[in-house]
Amino acid sequence: MTSPVFPSDHVTSRPAPPARQCAASRHAAWLGAAAIITDEVGRVLLVHPTYREDGSWLLPGGVVEAGEHPHVTCRREITEELGLDLPLSAVLAVHSFSQNHPDLQPGTPCPGEVRFVFDGGTLTPAQVKAIRLPPKELSEYAFLETRDAVQRLRPVDGQIMLAAYRARLGNTATAHLADGQHILDVPALDRHDVHVRYRPLWDSPLHYGRVPDRLPVRQAWAWCFVPDGRVVLVADPGPRGALPMLPGGTVEDTDATPEDTLHREAAEEAQLTLTDPVRLGWVLDETGEVYGGVGPNARLRLAAQVTAIGPAAVDPATGRPFVRLLATPAQAASLLGWGPPGARQAQLAVDTARERWCLPTARATTIKEIPAEGMRLS
Repeated sequence: MTSPVFPSDHVTSRPAPPARQCAASRHAAWLGAAAIITDEVGRVLLVHPTYREDGSWLLPGGVVEAGEHPHVTCRREITEELGLDLPLSAVLAVHSFSQNHPDLQPGTPCPGEVRFVFDGGTLTPAQVKAIRLPPKELSEYAFLETRDAVQRLRPVDGQIMLAAYRARLGNTATAHLADGQHILDVPALDRHDVHVRYRPLWDSPLHYGRVPDRLPVRQAWAWCFVPDGRVVLVADPGPRGALPMLPGGTVEDTDATPEDTLHREAAEEAQLTLTDPVRLGWVLDETGEVYGGVGPNARLRLAAQVTAIGPAAVDPATGRPFVRLLATPAQAASLLGWGPPGARQAQLAVDTARERWCLPTARATTIKEIPAEGMRLS
């Protein structure tokens, strides 16, 4: 039965405004498109424009032309600025910029901007060598750690870059930002200011088998698996952000074995209880500079099962609690900044966990923070 419709006694019909008047009343803003492009160890590509008086850098990209879609703009600009034709795999962030934002240069007649940030992927060494800049527009390019990249970008551009890149790393939904700030829930990587940790030894090969007697083992880190196939990462908060790492640390004189080091450090840093650690291999540190220049030594890599995760606690070495994250091994490798060798090591850890403990391969998922009260593992 159709419900009756009654006219209102309080509404007076009015003629529609002329089309031009209606169009003039609509919000107007620029459209922009940019891309997150990285090298194999997770450093972000920035370009240095010749036309910015403040000397700041930019993500590759540019202004959307009349009648152009943002994704078309992004691919066109990448080709014009870098000489590369790159596919775009996702929209990482959408940002709205106020016309009176303090990062606008004085005298800029900007009505505001909506910017789309796309995922331009990871460049191979051959693609990096093929980059060609338009000299009148761009003077140089650089792949930078995100902590250094934000120093070269205008503050709001740095906030956009970090949110977009973390959306890619954390497999979160598209980040929606207004004047550099999240307008929806803040993902864990953003909440704790987590950055990719670039390591000078990222390309050192993983040696299998027994560590030679002549090499002391100075470090023991492990891929620590929870029952669903994800691994635990810890990140130490600092003034320039939090840097992720695998649980583990330096072998102390009081540790009888590197495995004892792992158990102790995992409990102190992440409140993990581990079982059945197995050695995957070791990396050669030729100088031992981080340990006071002790000379050649081995950095051990292991895998272990997590049987319990306790409440967060202060790490005795730093005097502050670490951020504790759950990620797939592939996500962990990306955050660690180890490049292709790290991806291979992650796969080795996954294969070991599957064969030794019958653990599943972790599904692609969002990086999550371990609650302060800990987790019950079924």
